Amino acid sequence: MMATSPRNLNFIANILRIAMMLLSITMNLPESSFFEKIKDARKVLLLDLGFLGDSIHLIPALKCIRDALPNAQLDVMVSEHIKSVMEVVPFIDNILGYPRFPKGPAWYKNFSYVKQLRAQRYDVVININGSDRSSFLTLSTGAKYRLGRIPNKKRWYWPFCFTHATYVPRGQSPVYEQNCRCLRQAGFPTSKAEFVIKIPEQIVQKVKSLLGKRTRKSNPFIHISPFTTLDYKELPIPQIAALLNAINKNYHEVDIILSCAPNEREKTKFKELLSSLSFEPALAFPGNLSLIELAALIQLAQIHIGGDSGAIHVALMAGTPTLSWFREYSNKFEWMPKGDRHRSIIGEASPAGLVGISDEMLLSAFHELHSEMPTHI
Repeated sequence: MMATSPRNLNFIANILRIAMMLLSITMNLPESSFFEKIKDARKVLLLDLGFLGDSIHLIPALKCIRDALPNAQLDVMVSEHIKSVMEVVPFIDNILGYPRFPKGPAWYKNFSYVKQLRAQRYDVVININGSDRSSFLTLSTGAKYRLGRIPNKKRWYWPFCFTHATYVPRGQSPVYEQNCRCLRQAGFPTSKAEFVIKIPEQIVQKVKSLLGKRTRKSNPFIHISPFTTLDYKELPIPQIAALLNAINKNYHEVDIILSCAPNEREKTKFKELLSSLSFEPALAFPGNLSLIELAALIQLAQIHIGGDSGAIHVALMAGTPTLSWFREYSNKFEWMPKGDRHRSIIGEASPAGLVGISDEMLLSAFHELHSEMPTHI
C-alpha cells in the first residue's frame, strides 16, 4: 500500500487536477452527438429550479424536446411554489416540484427528492440552468445521459454532474432563445422557439365570470401588475398612478384591471396605489388570484403593463402585448419581451425606484401599442 506522505498526497492531487482539467476541456466542446445517443429514450426530465420567469422560458425548449421525442415520457421539475404554471403546457406528462422558495432545504435534506428522482429511472436529464443545487440533483438521478449548459463560472465539481455539455453565451438574447440554442447545439432538430400553451378551460371560464362583474362587461381591458419583488426595480407609485389616470382620461373605452402578488409588501403598496387613482378600476385583485388564474386574465387582456417581474413573462407566454419598465443592467435583454408587440422602457435603479423614465415616454409607448390593436380599445 502506498504511504500517504505529503509528497504522495501532492502527487495524487496533481494527477486529479490534470484529469479534471482534461475533462473540463472535453466538456467545453459542443456536444452535437447528444441527440443521436438519446433519440430512443423512454423517459426524459427537464430540470430547472429557477423562479417564475426561468420556468416560463423553459416552455419553447420543452416544445423542442417533445417535437424531437414524440413517444418519450417528458417530465419537468421546477420550483414548487410556481409549478402550477406548467399546467398550461399540454405536451408534458408529469410536473415535479422542488421547495426552493423562500429557501430550499439544506443539502442533507435533499435525500427524499433524490430518492424520488432515482425511482423514476430517467434515461435522460436535461439541465440548461446549471445552478449548484440543480446540478447535484441532475447527477443524483442516475440517468445515463445528462446534458448541462456550461456556466460562466464553472465550479470544480461541475463536469462530474453531466455526461454532455453545451455552451451558449448569456446576456444578449431572451432566455427562451438561449435554451433552444442549447438544444440545437446538442443536436436536437431545429424547432421554432415558440410558446405553445393551453390554459385549462375551467380556469378560463372562472376568470371570464369574474370579468362579468364589471359594469361594462363587454369592454376590452388592459391589465396592470404594478410591482416587482424589489423597490429599486419599480416605478414610484405616483408615476404609476399618473400613467393610469392618463389612460383612463384619454382612452374612454378601456377598462383598467389591476392585480398584485399575495405578499404583504405588495398588498400594502397596492392599497396605496388604489388610493392615488382619480378613478375606480373596473376590477382589482389584491393578491387573491392563483398563478394560473392570473395567466388566464393576462391572456384575455389586450395589453399587459408592468415591471421586471414574473407577470411580464406570463404575458409573453400568453401572447399578450406588453408595456414594461426595466432597470439598466447587463443582462436586461435576457428578460425583456422581444418583438413588435412589446415596448420596454429602461431607467436607472435608485432606492426610491426607477428614475429617468418620463410620464410622456410611458404614455407614448402605450399609445403605440393601442394604435396597433386589431380592434381599438
